[in-house]
Amino acid sequence: MKKILVANRGEIALRVMRSAREMGIKTVAVYSEADRNALHVRYADEAVLIGPAPSNQSYLVGENIIKACKETGAEAIHPGYGFLSENAAFARQVKEAGLILIGPSPEAMEIMGNKLSAKAAALKYNIPMVPGTEEAIKDVNEAKNRAVEVGFPILIKAAAGGGGKGMRIVERAEDFEEQMKLAVSEATSAFGDGSVFIERYVSSPRHIEIQVLGDEHGNIVHLFERECSVQRRHQKVVEEAPSSVLTPEIRERMGKCAVDVARSCNYTGAGTVEFILDENLDFFFLEMNTRLQVEHPVTEMITGIDLVKEQIRIAQGLPISFKQEDLAINGHAIELRVYAEDPANNFLPDIGTLQTYKIPQGPGVRVDDGFEQGMEIPIYYDPMIAKLVTFAKDRTEAIERMVRAIDEYEITGIATTLGFGKFVMQHEAFVSGKFDTHFVPKYFKPEMLVEDNEEEAMIAAMIAVKLFSEAQARTMPIASGNEVTNWQKNRRAL
Repeated sequence: MKKILVANRGEIALRVMRSAREMGIKTVAVYSEADRNALHVRYADEAVLIGPAPSNQSYLVGENIIKACKETGAEAIHPGYGFLSENAAFARQVKEAGLILIGPSPEAMEIMGNKLSAKAAALKYNIPMVPGTEEAIKDVNEAKNRAVEVGFPILIKAAAGGGGKGMRIVERAEDFEEQMKLAVSEATSAFGDGSVFIERYVSSPRHIEIQVLGDEHGNIVHLFERECSVQRRHQKVVEEAPSSVLTPEIRERMGKCAVDVARSCNYTGAGTVEFILDENLDFFFLEMNTRLQVEHPVTEMITGIDLVKEQIRIAQGLPISFKQEDLAINGHAIELRVYAEDPANNFLPDIGTLQTYKIPQGPGVRVDDGFEQGMEIPIYYDPMIAKLVTFAKDRTEAIERMVRAIDEYEITGIATTLGFGKFVMQHEAFVSGKFDTHFVPKYFKPEMLVEDNEEEAMIAAMIAVKLFSEAQARTMPIASGNEVTNWQKNRRAL
C-alpha cells in the first residue's frame, strides 16, 4: 500500500495522515468548499475538492470519494469516524470499485449497525444483556406486558442509530403507548427506520467500552477499557483509561466478552464494544461501533499502540503486530473534547473565528486538532475543535495535568468546553471516581461557570491594581534634598 485517501476532515484526517507518513505511505485529502484552507488539506501530499460545504453534498457523497481515489491512484480509503465510517453501502461500493476500505467488512457493519441484530449475534456467545425484548416491537400490548414483566422504569430504544435519538424512559405502564409512538416517530425521522425495542432502565449506569482489534487471520485482541460516563445529550465529553472502578477480574471478563462480540461478526480492523455497568458492577452489552473512536488516544497512551498503524497493517492483510499477553496497562490517560460550544447555554454550538488559539504543551500533554489561530469554525460540521489528552503515572497526576493544560489552553473569539472540563476535573464526584452518566444533570449548572469567571476576573483585577501601584511607586521621584544618582534611579526601577 503506497497511497491512501482519507475520507474525512479536521483533526482525525490529520491524525490518520501523520501515522501514514511515518509508515512511508502517501496521503490524499478530500475537502469541501468550506475546507479549502483547512490544515488537513495543506498537510496531505495531494488534495481533491469533492463538493460544496454541506456534508451531504461533499463528505457524504461516496461516489465523489471513490472518484477522487481513482483519479489520484490511491489504493485504499481510511474513513476516520463520522460521515461514511459506518456506512455498509459505502463499504460495499469501495469493495466493488476494487479498492480497500481500512475498516471492517460491509457484513460486519450491517450486523453491528443495528442494535437488534447486534444483540442476536452477541447472544450466540452468551454475552450479558439488559433484560428486555430481543426483537423489534410489533404489538404494543405484548410489548407493554413484557415491560411489566421486566419492571418499570423501562427504556424504549431505536434499533438503528444512536446519540439518544428514538430513546424514551417510561416510568409507568399507562405512559407506555404514548412514549412508544414518540420513539418510533423520532427513530423514523432520524434514521429512516422506526424499529424500537425495550430494555430495563439502569438508573445509575456507567458507560464502559472496550477497544478491540481483529485481523484476517482470525486473531482478535482487546486493548482494555475506556470510561466514557461524563456526557451531555448522550454524547461523550470526557473519557479516560483505565476506568477507576473496574477490578482486574471484571476487566478480564469484559475483555473476553468484547472479543467474543467481535468474533460473532468476523470482525476485522479497529472497533469498540460498549457496555453499561450498573451500581453492582454488573455489566451488559450495549452496542458495537465499527470504526475508530474519537477517544482512541487514551487507549494509545496507556498501551503504547498506534491504532491507526494497526488498522493500516490489518487492511494490508498483515496479522496484528502483538498478542494479548504482550499488552499491559501503563499509567493513566484522560481526554477532554474541546468543543466550540457554550456550556453556560445548554452546550449549544458557538460558531465564530479563533481570534486567539494557543495549545498547551509540556510533559504528558497531547493535542489532536485541526485548527490554527485566525481560522473559522464552520457551521456545517461537528463543532469539535480538538481533543486534549493528558497522560501520567496515575489518575491523580493525570487529572492535575489536565487542569494545568486547560489553564494553558488559550482560545478566544468563541465559547468552548474548556471551563466545563476544568469543572469536571475539580469536582469531588469525578476525583473520587463516584460518578455515572448523569454527572451533568446531577452536578453541573451553567451559573457555576459564570461564578468561576467572575471570581477569576476579580482576582485578575486585584492583581492588576497591585502591579500598577507597585509600578507607580517605583517611578515616583524621591522626596529628598540631595541629588539622586543614576545608580539610585536604576536601582529603584528594578
